[in-house]
Amino acid sequence: MTPSTILILIIIYFGTLFYISHRVSKKDDGNAAFFTANKNSKWYLVAFGMIGTALSGVTFISVPGEVGAPSGEQFKYFQFVLGNAIGFIVITKLLLPLYYRMNLTSIYGYIEQRMGLYSYKTAASIFLISRTVSSAFRLYLVVIVLQRFVFDYYGIPFAFTVLISLILIFSYTYRGGLKTIIITDTLQTFFLVTSVFLTIYFICDRMDLSAIGAFEEVKNSNYSKIFFFDDFLGSKFHFVKQILGGMFVTIAMTGLDQDLMQKNLSCKNIGEAQKNMFTFTGIFVIINIFFLSVGALLYIYANKNGIAIPVDLITGKPRTDLLFPEIALNHLATIPAIVFLLGIIAATFATTDSALTALTTSFCVDFLGMDKAENSNKKNSVRVRHLVHISFSALIFFVILIFNSINDSSVVGMIFKVASYTYGPLLGLYAFGLFQKSRNVNDKLVPLICLLSPFFTYLINENSKILFSGYVFDNELIVLNGLITYLGLFLTSSRSSEKISF
Repeated sequence: MTPSTILILIIIYFGTLFYISHRVSKKDDGNAAFFTANKNSKWYLVAFGMIGTALSGVTFISVPGEVGAPSGEQFKYFQFVLGNAIGFIVITKLLLPLYYRMNLTSIYGYIEQRMGLYSYKTAASIFLISRTVSSAFRLYLVVIVLQRFVFDYYGIPFAFTVLISLILIFSYTYRGGLKTIIITDTLQTFFLVTSVFLTIYFICDRMDLSAIGAFEEVKNSNYSKIFFFDDFLGSKFHFVKQILGGMFVTIAMTGLDQDLMQKNLSCKNIGEAQKNMFTFTGIFVIINIFFLSVGALLYIYANKNGIAIPVDLITGKPRTDLLFPEIALNHLATIPAIVFLLGIIAATFATTDSALTALTTSFCVDFLGMDKAENSNKKNSVRVRHLVHISFSALIFFVILIFNSINDSSVVGMIFKVASYTYGPLLGLYAFGLFQKSRNVNDKLVPLICLLSPFFTYLINENSKILFSGYVFDNELIVLNGLITYLGLFLTSSRSSEKISF
């Protein structure tokens, strides 16, 4: 598949998104449509569209790539996915009812009412930093692919590729926001899911395997081990660590994250929002099984055809997250290449457009107070929102450039490692608010506690083998971070004269 063909496909793809955006937002581009989609979203559209937002290009490329990583990961990621599912259920039964009961636009409004102004600004700031970094990581992954297989051919520098990508995302989100994204993400999720199944079909067809034959091939391969129960202290793959990590990373990165919760809060009522989450959880678990199966089939195909894992052009190290694009774009026919390209673009841009909208919403609501009655009807509020949208696009641009200059590890591992440090304080804040209703925090000390918690978490993680008899942390590190924040809040809090009701 030539770079010119790929470029034409990208132009057609984004042309379709621009058309949808124009149709959706031409009659209503106000702040209510941007922030909450006028609270009129269909739960089934939200549920399906959230698949694309939750999975992203990280799942699409890095998860299949890690199946055959030298560290022997195989299907261990599915343990993490099962933890994710438990986390989604906790969100559905515990957090969503709270957000709807309080009629929130930004979920950090709970912290404001429960703990105070300093705590509120701290929680919102943690989200802004965390989501900016994680969104930059996700977009970085797809830009690497586009750069390597398209824009290097035309001599276009990496920075310009990133800039064009963000301009495209900004162009179809800045007017309609969430109202537009509910529709565009549904389309993009369709491309993502379709591409997974078609990729499996095309690889099986190349290897003359039926569906049952492919299942047996994967089952009998060296890539299909799911559950790891050996070496609890020293192994990062252990079942308990993966379940706990998956559960609490999900609660923090989804339930305490304005991005995915903003879509849930656009449903008409709590009943529809919960139907959305339960449906989404089932689809999420199933689709991840197929992503892992794609990974196993890719390595089986590569071994049979002598295809080596691509190496990083700068470091010379193997890049497992480039195996999928390498095979799809250079070793299969044109149709499979198109299917792959649509899938990765859909996965990554569905995540980034949603994140950009959530970042804009959080800043406008949490720092500029645009949801307040006295500010909601100001004449320049839409213009200010546009400026905020541009600013976050620029910020993500610079973060990607920084990450590109220092990254030397798997993107999927890096994202969840960063999440353990950045989202951990949010976990501690909400846990304290929900489970210590007879105590009040020292509001002015909360920013300091949330700053120190990741620092102490880092020190403990670096010395965990010495401190805990050889114990090695993985994604469950977020639990430690949240616990340190929780203890800091508890030790500096005071008993309340009456029990807090929310």
